[in-house]
Amino acid sequence: MGTIKKISGPVVVGKDMKGSKMYDLVRVGNLNLTGEIIQLRGDNAVIQVYEDTSGLKAGEEIKTTDMPLSIELGPGLLGSILDGIGRPLLKLAEKSGDFISRGIDAPSIDKEKEHDFIATLKQGEDISPGQILGYVQETELIQHKIMVPPGIKGKLIEIYGGKHRVDDIIAKIQAEDKIEEITLSQKWPVRKPRPYKTKLNPINPLVSGQRVFDTFFPLVKGGTAAIPGPFGAGKTVSQHQLAKWVDADIVVYVGCGERGNEMTEVLMEFPELLDPRTNKPLMERTILIANTSNMPVAARETSIYTGITIAEYFRDMGYDVALMADSTSRWAEALREISSRLEEMPGEEGYPAYLASRLAEFYERSGKVVTLNNQESTISVIGAISPPGGDFSEPVTQNTLRITKVFWALDAPLAYKRHFPAINWLTSYSLYSDKIKGYYKSIGEGYPELIEKAMVLLQKEAELQEIVQLVGPDALPEENKLVLQTTKKIREDFLMQYAYHKVDSYCEPKKQYMMLKTIMYYHKKLNSFIRKDAKLANLQDPELDDSIARMKYQKEYAKYIGEIMKKIDSKEVKE
Repeated sequence: MGTIKKISGPVVVGKDMKGSKMYDLVRVGNLNLTGEIIQLRGDNAVIQVYEDTSGLKAGEEIKTTDMPLSIELGPGLLGSILDGIGRPLLKLAEKSGDFISRGIDAPSIDKEKEHDFIATLKQGEDISPGQILGYVQETELIQHKIMVPPGIKGKLIEIYGGKHRVDDIIAKIQAEDKIEEITLSQKWPVRKPRPYKTKLNPINPLVSGQRVFDTFFPLVKGGTAAIPGPFGAGKTVSQHQLAKWVDADIVVYVGCGERGNEMTEVLMEFPELLDPRTNKPLMERTILIANTSNMPVAARETSIYTGITIAEYFRDMGYDVALMADSTSRWAEALREISSRLEEMPGEEGYPAYLASRLAEFYERSGKVVTLNNQESTISVIGAISPPGGDFSEPVTQNTLRITKVFWALDAPLAYKRHFPAINWLTSYSLYSDKIKGYYKSIGEGYPELIEKAMVLLQKEAELQEIVQLVGPDALPEENKLVLQTTKKIREDFLMQYAYHKVDSYCEPKKQYMMLKTIMYYHKKLNSFIRKDAKLANLQDPELDDSIARMKYQKEYAKYIGEIMKKIDSKEVKE
């Protein structure tokens, strides 16, 4: 127990706080605002408050909860929409209307709803940490597995199947010195990584249905990716597409400091979307964390940790989880603001000196692991970055690139040309490409070689563009004219993808392979004519070009592309 000594925006200094611990959760003032201790100086505690502090006065009471900021994990999380500190927004709206009142609280999961618990273990069995006691069929897609919390081991002496609320006791375990009572839910501190047995090397691709990502710059399950770009380049839409279509079991989407209208689009659109693999509502395997730019800055910093903790919880059940963080720049800005109020020594561009280590701590919680219950599962993390003015040399982008292994560079000039996704194929890269060559070969014969040849042509195009600007395209040799024609097809007919088109929004791997193979086969065919002294002008076929351009819109693509290949085979030089 203590009292308020000083207030500086979201930072409050409390006095007479002896006995408090770092990262303890506290209730501040007469409004009962939620806060967290982030610094201790003698009997004084520096507290970051997760709500607006206007109206607080010196001398008001501070109550400590003697526990760190934690989130309750259990049945009811899937399909929920939480704020940065894990409160369900729909429940808050019921209590306070359209605007969240200060000082109100609600548990992250519904305490009154009953769940049908199916026990899979029997009395007398030896129990270890992380072991699965049974499950709740939370949605049609996902079994919510009820696990023994980390740190508890012993003998199962009682287990109760049937209807239970999340706080009901469903099992009792005889530990060494006491009986542990297990409920359907468990609490976990958001800043503390959940334990696992060992980390593995990720080798399986995370398929997103987005051609530029899957074909040229792939991400693996358990990998990390950064997607930086200036305002208007398409970061948020790219993150939305990834959240909708990646082949993960669970998706956690963190809107960290984003504009309210963008988060509204997510909240309105996701409940209506169907999963392309199961035709079930996408929300049945999605959790949204909405912390918009007009919400308190301190909660913005916590929203990232809340999201990764939820992801780890489902990873521990054996599921593959994908986490989208949009955007980590807003998180870093929150760190900078809190750091300045603590009067810490600033680092580069005013960010705290520990920015790099905080980013590393976050991304290191991704990966492919063997869980405590001996299952292999993954967390893949994709972080958007909003560098001021599109400057990739700024600290957040540079420190992120040192950690992540995939760099999807969004390009403002491409966005201005209405080329979306506006991924720059010359500056982007993936360090996972070599690891998944076997996967590419399983999709189609010669797929890795096709990708390599297409990238060579795109790099050749960049060199030729400089010559074209000086002397014009007509001065180029016929082979180089063909390179420009083919790369235009790769750019416009393959790399460009329409997020709001009912067919082109998601492109399965086999279709990606067949589309690229068709374009590259056409290039090879025309090149064989040019080597026999044919002119490119005499090889033009607007009808065939139009058919190739329409490949992306075909739902029944195999037959359509087969017809195009026949036309290419029958191609002849016009006199």
